[in-house]
Amino acid sequence: MTSCWDGLTYEDDVALHKVGFGVEIGILAPNLPENSFARAFDTANIIVTLRFIDPRWKIKKFLNVGSESLLDKSITLIDDFTYSVIRARNAEIEQARESHDDKQFHRHKPQRRSTQLVIADRDTTAATLSWAVYMLMTHAHVAEKLYSELKTFEEDRAKEEKISLIHCGTEDSKSFNQRMKRFTRLLTYDSLGKLHYLHAVITETLRLYPAVPQDPKGILEDDILPDGTRVKAGGMVTYVPYSMGRMEYNQGPDATLFDPERWLKEGFFQNPSPFTFTAFQAGPRICLGKDSSYLQMKMAMALLCKVFRIKLGMRAYSEVQDDDDSIDG
Repeated sequence: MTSCWDGLTYEDDVALHKVGFGVEIGILAPNLPENSFARAFDTANIIVTLRFIDPRWKIKKFLNVGSESLLDKSITLIDDFTYSVIRARNAEIEQARESHDDKQFHRHKPQRRSTQLVIADRDTTAATLSWAVYMLMTHAHVAEKLYSELKTFEEDRAKEEKISLIHCGTEDSKSFNQRMKRFTRLLTYDSLGKLHYLHAVITETLRLYPAVPQDPKGILEDDILPDGTRVKAGGMVTYVPYSMGRMEYNQGPDATLFDPERWLKEGFFQNPSPFTFTAFQAGPRICLGKDSSYLQMKMAMALLCKVFRIKLGMRAYSEVQDDDDSIDG
């Protein structure tokens, strides 16, 4: 399942590039084409991770052999792609410029920021979506309440847009596709903000299963922590969001329970303090992709949970429900 989410989050991350730079990768095209950017990105990610257990990586890097040679080629491909996009976009801006006072894009900043967003969003978002689906499988009452929110959302938005809803089933792919296309168009940036229970489901998943379960920080210079602990330059300080999300003094006596309701007050989502809900870090180091990650996850979960009833079982099956157009699977 995570590999499916990987492809989706790749495409969603690159949708940011489509908005900002006018290009899309197309990894989820109907024929699922091989994509050199995605392959290079995965390769670089794996090799950098393996450095933690490979004491020879610095030697291989110096000699430019083995995995480090492949890493260098992968990074070059990634940089070439993003720089080419930025150059093309810069040229368009130059052509449309009305005055010579406007500043050009800095050549490196857009490339680094766009690459950082893909790195930050891709694996973390895919892992969170996988855990969220599992939580719905093991908490049927949550899945039912989420479906109810999505069904009401579709009906209300259809009234706002003055469009009719099409009854559909798996036997009629044409009407099913039309219904899904209409539902997708209803999922705008503003309307997704109204799905408070869905936001709570994702947040509760991140509390119990944070995408980065422990987060080490390098110490650049001697310092004193707020509790008086002295730390020395060159050392490491690690905090563990996985444990912090399950501590009763942080989350209450029901800290180990999956309960999206804890984030709601009178049906509206209440933003937690980032210093107690640490899935996205806090302060100046808070995650740059937090909002885009929530947007991606809410879009994906809304589409999935509106159509499918997901259950744990040895075999997958599909069956149209006459009363609500949902499909078991």
